[in-house]
Amino acid sequence: METRSITAEVPMVPRMSEDPAELVPELAEVSAALFRVTGNGSVPRSTISLVQLRAGQIVGSTYLTVLHTGFLRKAGQSEERITSVASWQDSPYFTGPERAALALVEAVLQPSADGERVSNELYAQAAEHFEAKALATLMFAIGQVNFFIPVALIAKPVPGRSFTDPWK
Repeated sequence: METRSITAEVPMVPRMSEDPAELVPELAEVSAALFRVTGNGSVPRSTISLVQLRAGQIVGSTYLTVLHTGFLRKAGQSEERITSVASWQDSPYFTGPERAALALVEAVLQPSADGERVSNELYAQAAEHFEAKALATLMFAIGQVNFFIPVALIAKPVPGRSFTDPWK
């Protein structure tokens, strides 16, 4: 496997030269459905964006990290909240529901030394903060970002380019 020197600059071109959404136009329906599901209003958009930013950080995707940071900035979130997502456990900037959501995304994306990733205890804590529809929506928001993680890691769209056009 080829490795890049840690001091080598990362090129500002996508790895995959053609937009996967253009190659597989059926993706548009799936993507639109996921956005409708997560936008049903049961979970604040800021919470969903915080969760999706954390997912991008966990999997090491600059594209997803820059994308969701931008969404949070456009929504008026403070720089303190945005920059402390990576260290949310000891940050004073997050509410109980946001902490439960961030704990869930970490549990889903990181292996657990104790076996089950989402423990009954973590589920119960999340359920204290979210009613059933909101908890299901949060689950699908985590699934939404997980759906796009392979695109971000394999195709490597250019970070910071338009969400709708990262291949140009």
